Amino acid sequence: MNKVIKHVVLDILRNKIVVAYTIFLFVFSMGLFLMEDSPEKSMASILTVNLIVIPLISMVFSAIYIYNSAEFIEFLAAQPIKRKTLWISIFSGLSLSLVLAFLLGCGIPILIFSNTATGWTMLLMGTLLSIIFVAIALLACVYTKDKARGIGTSILLWFYFTVVFDGIVLFLLFQLMDYPLENILVGFSVLNPIDLARILILLKMDISALMGASSAVFKLIFGGSWGMLVATFVMLLWIAVPLFLSLNKFYRKDL
Repeated sequence: MNKVIKHVVLDILRNKIVVAYTIFLFVFSMGLFLMEDSPEKSMASILTVNLIVIPLISMVFSAIYIYNSAEFIEFLAAQPIKRKTLWISIFSGLSLSLVLAFLLGCGIPILIFSNTATGWTMLLMGTLLSIIFVAIALLACVYTKDKARGIGTSILLWFYFTVVFDGIVLFLLFQLMDYPLENILVGFSVLNPIDLARILILLKMDISALMGASSAVFKLIFGGSWGMLVATFVMLLWIAVPLFLSLNKFYRKDL
């Protein structure tokens, strides 16, 4: 298992896309901190970009890597190695590589200019989002054998989580605006890891007014240390459930 993880990590870290991803995050984050007088303003801009870029790169790159490594995966599956061990090793290698790219790109500027609770929350959420969308990408790939369709499915899932989901929520709020929906909004946030990460970081930045009238409910539920633990547990479920489903499918799949 360690040998497979090491091979995957070294292979990915040499990939030009991952190198470009790391450089982009570093230049963008460092540039914002140097241009802005207030670290809070820079963190808000970094948050906006990260919530779009991290899921996109994690999903699309993971899907492309899985399809390009199909022959390598089939070769390993034919060896005396358990399929579950093989799949977890590939997942771990992808996750470690993308998390390392994120931490090098965003972590260094954040720790230099904003070594606060907000900065650490940003790094934690970015790490969890990277792993979550690797797990979702693997789930999409294992159910779709065609490369173009699998990558397209990954892009559609990213589009759903970043754009469509918020549109659905806003539509429901507009249609049911005469009813008290603050508690229901908390339930909606749990259904989207990107929204949950955004809420937790905004609460730490003390600009929760951007969340509208429901900010008091979010502060009550997620504002304390217990709320952060519950939210982190939900994010971990977003990793475990897709990984478990893809693991079962890969175990029974005819390669």
